Parts: sequence; structure tokens; C-alpha cells
Amino acid sequence: MKYLAPGLWRLKEFPRPLINVYLAEDVLIDAGRRWDRGRIFAELEGREISMLALTHVHPDHQGCAKAICEARAVPLACHEDDVDAMEGRRAVAATAKPGAKAFARMWEGPPHKVDRVLHEGDEVAGFRVVHAPGHAPGEVIFFRDSDRVAICGDVIRNITYVTLRTRLAEPPDDLTPDPAENRRSIRKLAELNPSLILPGHGPAVTDMPAFQRFAASLPG
Repeated sequence: MKYLAPGLWRLKEFPRPLINVYLAEDVLIDAGRRWDRGRIFAELEGREISMLALTHVHPDHQGCAKAICEARAVPLACHEDDVDAMEGRRAVAATAKPGAKAFARMWEGPPHKVDRVLHEGDEVAGFRVVHAPGHAPGEVIFFRDSDRVAICGDVIRNITYVTLRTRLAEPPDDLTPDPAENRRSIRKLAELNPSLILPGHGPAVTDMPAFQRFAASLPG
């Protein structure tokens, strides 16, 4: 695991951190794709976890949720607006676009009961839940007020999916039901004045002035 901040690590992925899974104290944040089971279970070997909490319910974030929760006998948490997707009453695919449906076929994990429904202001492993919809109805930012670390899911990304180069960007429109709403969530993230941003895709964002300029440059 890669140490990021006190009590916070990112699970390894080779060659670059493309699909991120974090460990906050003893709470696992996100569950990768269905085929990430091997690396997640290997990284968790010898570590106790108390819960799995999702930033949002898309195929590359809920893929191993059922497997992890059943193997470790831990509860699953997600925002109230994504419970229907996690429990199988709504499509997990990000949108109805062909690419999103193809990713769902490759990566989506089976439904699983949500044991803890998250709401704005709840606390998870010392992080405050901030609802940040747009990319997904139940997208959340986990924000730690003590040091202003933000685990932001797919509100932003810090990688190009083709070349795997580091680059700050919005999530792709084809995978985002409401890009305008997501831009409002990016601005909400900027208003939190984070000191470190940990996205769902790509390495940590450490240049905060560059992030603030990026957020200020967005249309709408």
C-alpha cells in the first residue's frame, strides 16, 4: 500500500493508479472492478477492516463489494441516492451510452444489501460525507476537516485513460449523467479548500493552486 496521509493508504495497482481503492484507518473506500478481487484481497491480507464505503455505485467502484463484504463479514455503506443501484433495482452502468454499458458488462459486480445508508454530514473513519452528485446520483466526497484531505471519487480524475498520463480533468461526458451538476460538485470540492485530493482515477492531486485554477475555469 502507498501511504498518503495519517491513517490513509492507497492500494497498489500496476503500472499506474488507474482504479483507486483506499484504506482510511480500518474502512475500505471503494471496491474496484469485478476482476480487481485478487489485488484487493492480497493488499488486505493481515489487515482488519470494519466496513466498506463507496464513493458512488458505478461498475469500477462496486465490482468487488459483495465479495469483500461476504468474505470479511463487514457492512456496506453508500449514499442514499445510490442504494437502488447497489441493491439491483437500478442499472449500475454510468449512463445508457454504449461505452458505459460495455464497461458494466466487463466490470460490474453483483448486487449486495446496503447496511449503512449515508447522508450529507455523516462521519466515516473521521471523514465527513459531502454529497457531490453529477457523475452519479449518490456520489460523495469524504472530507477530513482536521487536515482537509478529500477522497473525491469521480468528481474529478487525474489521469488520461488512454495514455495513463497524469492530467486533471472532468469525468467523461459519456460516463456522466449530468456534467453540469458535476461541475457544481467540482466547485463544491474547491470551496472545501482541500490540502490533498485523492481521486477515483489517477495519482493524488497535490498542486492545490492548479486545482483551484482548473475549477475556476469550468463553464457554467
